[in-house]
Amino acid sequence: MSALLTAQLTHLAPIDVLILVLYYLLVIFVGFYVKRATNTSEEFFLAGREMTAWIAGLSFVSANLGSLELMGWAGSAYQYGILAAHWYWIGAIPAMLFLGIVMMPFYYISKTHSVPGYLQLRFGEEARALSAISFGLMTILMSGVNMFAMALVMKVILGWNINFSIWIGAVTVTVYVMLGGLRSAIINEVVQFVLIWAGAALVPILGLIEAGGWTNLKAQIARNVGDPSYTHLWSTLGHFRSNPMGVHWTGIIFGLGFVVGFGYWTTDFLVVQRVLSAHNLRAAKMAPVIGAAFKMAVPFIVILPGLICLGLTSHGHPVYHLVGQNAVDAAHPYSYNEVLPLMLIRYCGPGLLGLGITALVAGFMSGMDGNISAFSTVWTYDIYKAFMNKHATDRHYVLMGRCSTLVGMVISVATAYLVADAASIMDYVQALFSFFIAPLFGSVILGMLWKRATSAGGFWGLLAGTVSSISMFIYTRLGGERALAHIAFSSDAQPMAETLYRALWSWLICVIVTILVSLMTTPKPEAELVGLVYGATEIPDDGATALWHKPIFWAVIVIVVFFILNLIFF
Repeated sequence: MSALLTAQLTHLAPIDVLILVLYYLLVIFVGFYVKRATNTSEEFFLAGREMTAWIAGLSFVSANLGSLELMGWAGSAYQYGILAAHWYWIGAIPAMLFLGIVMMPFYYISKTHSVPGYLQLRFGEEARALSAISFGLMTILMSGVNMFAMALVMKVILGWNINFSIWIGAVTVTVYVMLGGLRSAIINEVVQFVLIWAGAALVPILGLIEAGGWTNLKAQIARNVGDPSYTHLWSTLGHFRSNPMGVHWTGIIFGLGFVVGFGYWTTDFLVVQRVLSAHNLRAAKMAPVIGAAFKMAVPFIVILPGLICLGLTSHGHPVYHLVGQNAVDAAHPYSYNEVLPLMLIRYCGPGLLGLGITALVAGFMSGMDGNISAFSTVWTYDIYKAFMNKHATDRHYVLMGRCSTLVGMVISVATAYLVADAASIMDYVQALFSFFIAPLFGSVILGMLWKRATSAGGFWGLLAGTVSSISMFIYTRLGGERALAHIAFSSDAQPMAETLYRALWSWLICVIVTILVSLMTTPKPEAELVGLVYGATEIPDDGATALWHKPIFWAVIVIVVFFILNLIFF
């Protein structure tokens, strides 16, 4: 066992070990339990389309609440202050509501199994192939990020070897996703959602008590950092140099709020797949609305721990002195990514520490199973079935789904090591979104809203947007100025801000190329666009009669609360 350990900051009490072991046994049990109900491709890849709005909604937001979210954004809050909350509010809530009210009818009534599947119906096989390959690559890379994040927790807290931690988590997730497919993933994600809140909420509650409340915490942060901008959400965005992220409000609203936010929540099949499992159209529309309501509360357990850490330590230095007598000092520094596990050690004793670590493990499982189940579906339907074996039996495709789960996990293990040297996990993740999600959103939104968009336009626009984004990233990494931020009037942007402008430019390139090529090529007859494009499709009634049954009613309530929260923390 000594070969599996490195220097550790704490030890788990027997009760902590018991909590962690019981959780691992539970997720494996779920996989075996639901295996008998996943015999067809519809059951394996879309959970039989039997989920209620609440289950689909909780799974929808839980699939995004992985360990990279918990750890990455806690570290980003320490690095950038409360500006990190924008990724949960302006970067999520409007897009989630737009998905539920505007886009879900098209995804749902087309009975597509994936977002690339929708592009095939709208733009043809070439667009499907390109989006499926890029999405598959992104999910594998994201899966590797989650894997590394969990291994990092075990290294920091328990001293486990990184390699051992990566493989034990990978094997667990592979088993229950291979057995139960999306149904198993969704059930475990709902359980994980509860565990994440029960465990991760300990740090902000105990931290606020120690700090003496939110007002005192703000004062401590301003004193430690020497800059009050770390606790303001909007008032410091008038100039690039007036906030710690080096971003302008245009980057937050257009780069994040529109391109990255809408791109992720409306076209990333990882989350859209959960909503497609709903049992009827109303449930499919309500699920993102329910998810948005819970999403607004997530900064309490993700962003606040980073701010508490900022109030307890001297910013500009590694995270020091967070765990009492343990060796966390200038000689043993830790990166931004390790803020949350260090805070867990500071506040949680026996029992509570086990619950907190289990919450992080649950987050890891949630992020991993989401990416792997999405990869399995896209590989099976949009690559293997579409281009390699079109006429196999349904049983064969289920077998391929299980096999691709295993292969995808093995590749994910390899990609986990790509982030080992990243100072901030979320800088890395947002760069991936700018490569693949931003241009994909341009293609999907034009396909749904513009009848004149042609197959050639959809394909070349998506290709141009993806290639341009990757090219801009390579250029800046090879010694070029932070060109994208410079074009947006500043060369002082931090990596996170640079990503927002790169996403915005890649989206614009995708849209412009799609429009130009479409105007030079012949569009499909309107009869072929029924069920795919607004203006050519009659939206079916979702069955809601009373006002409080209508998804739009609850969407309005959520958006009002969203505006109030932004004003409070302005």
